[in-house]
Formats: sequence, C-alpha cells, structure tokens
Amino acid sequence: MIDDIVELIVPPAKKPQRLDAYLALMLKDASRNQVQQWIKNGSVTVDGAVAKSRHLIRPGERLRVVIPKPPPLDIIAEDIPLDIVYEDKHLLIVNKPAGMVVHPSFGHYSGTLVNALLGYCKNLSDFNDVTRPGIVHRIDKDTSGLLVVAKDNVTHRELSRQFADKTAHRLYHCMVWGAFKKYSGTIDKALHRSRSDGKKYVTGTEGKRAVTHYQVLEKLPLASLIELKLETGRTHQIRVHLNSIGHPVFGDRVYNGMGSQLGGLNQRDLQLARQCLEIVPRQALHAKTLGFVHPGSGETVHFNSELPEDMQNALKCLRTEAERRAALLPAERSLS
Repeated sequence: MIDDIVELIVPPAKKPQRLDAYLALMLKDASRNQVQQWIKNGSVTVDGAVAKSRHLIRPGERLRVVIPKPPPLDIIAEDIPLDIVYEDKHLLIVNKPAGMVVHPSFGHYSGTLVNALLGYCKNLSDFNDVTRPGIVHRIDKDTSGLLVVAKDNVTHRELSRQFADKTAHRLYHCMVWGAFKKYSGTIDKALHRSRSDGKKYVTGTEGKRAVTHYQVLEKLPLASLIELKLETGRTHQIRVHLNSIGHPVFGDRVYNGMGSQLGGLNQRDLQLARQCLEIVPRQALHAKTLGFVHPGSGETVHFNSELPEDMQNALKCLRTEAERRAALLPAERSLS
C-alpha cells in the first residue's frame, strides 16, 4: 500500500509534464483519477503551495502528497456460488451468470459479483472505487461470460493498461435476429447517450468512436449465431451497433430484441419466436473468450467458456426447426 504521506523531488533532467500525469506514473498503486481527486481536495502541494492538475512540473520542485485513508468498505460479503474458471495468487477468472450485476450501485446493494467475491476472497485490489474491489472490466447485468478479477493493485494496474491499450483479447458469441447478407463485416459508428432516454445509447456523428467486428457462425430460422470482436469497449456497444444494422440482439428488451421483431411473422414462425424468447428472456449475449498477458508470469493466457444453458437450448430449438425445413419437399417448404 502507498504511505499516508509521499514526498518527491522532480529530478534535474525531467522535462515539463502535467502534475497529475507525473504522480500517476510515480505512484504505481494510484490511478490518474485518484490523483486528480487528491489534487482537487488540496492534498497535493508543489514547493508548499497547493497546485492544480495542469501544473507543469519542473526540475527541483518538491512534491508532497497526503493520501487520504479510504473510507471503510461497507459492502456486505455474501455466500453466493461463483463459477471460478481459473485462480492464482494474482487474479481469478469468473464466469458470470446472466442476471448478476457486477458491482454495487444505486438499487443494487446486494447480490452482485462484488458481494460474492468478498464472500469468497478477502484479497482483492482497491485500485479504483472502493465499491469495485478487484473489478478490472465489466459486462452488462444480463450478459453472461468471463471477467478477470485482480487480487492486488499491481496486477490491476497492468490488466487495466492492457484493456485500455486494446491488447487484451475478448470474443463474444451472440444470437441476433435475421440473416446477414455478408458472413463478416465491421460496424464503425460513434456512440453517445440518447437525449430522450438517458439510460440508452445511440449511434451518430457525435460521441465516441466505436468499432465492432462480426463473423457469422451459423444461419438459423429467424436468427443467426455470430462471433464478435471489439476494437473499442463502449457502454452497450454490441447491442447498439447490432440494432443499428437491423440485427438486434435476440431477447434485448432495450434495443428492439423482443416484441418489435414479431410483427409480420407467419403463425409457425411466431410460435417458434415466442418459444425461444421464453427460453432466453434476456439479451442472448455471452463473453466467451478472454486473453491477456499474465502480469505475474508474463505469459499470454487464454480462457474459454461454454454458452450458458438458456442460449444453448434456444439454439437447439432453432436447429431442430432448420432440420425440419431442410427435410421438406420444395413445395412443402414454400408453404411452411
């Protein structure tokens, strides 16, 4: 852990650099956001005077950082079963089920992955917000799949860097509505928060650039199974991007993946669609593969997970219908 008070003297050959950036570099267990908050609170001085984040450090300046003690962590540890794919002294890989929130937030104070992690393991990083111990990256509540959790701050910082630099390897498998014209492609559309609904995101010319690569794995009646690789990691990126090209995620209640897709279907397809939506009544999106350079060993590691039972059952239902249609005579197929 970092000492309560840290004093540094800027070396003679040091080129001018923003104060917040320099301290984030020098204090290996501190994030830049943390440093900026300390500066804002007046906990950082330069030659005895309170400074601002944009201050450019110069050789010989004496920097003093008073690091506030973190507030007590009042998140309740809960005995919730976890699907641990891998664990060592640095990190663990968790296969999160759909329906579980990753960390406590307004309206979700218990039953989260963090509550479960605290019940399982007391050694978790506190690199970021104290309500998110160990959490390096997130996936939506109703998305299932792999997450890496850091046990110490050095591991957390290195993993965060890999995710920020986009060198971490992540693949998603997803059921979407409709059949693609091409078997692979790229969606390159900026995302920003909707002005009419602050909980939703939309594509447009403003906002942050987002890039999603997709490949069709299987074409089925009503739907397709696809693999996705993210070049960026924006909030709701996959769901918004796929909806924007007319292939919303199957079961997505927010981005047109439910009832809006049922109009115009014949009776058999309508029955099939409703059956599958009952089987997987959430966005059929799964974080299937995760890879990165292990901060402890320096080796590249990859982890894989099977599709959850609800997605497998929905796909089985669609495959059964595909086999039935393939067995029909041409005249019967045109009437089905």
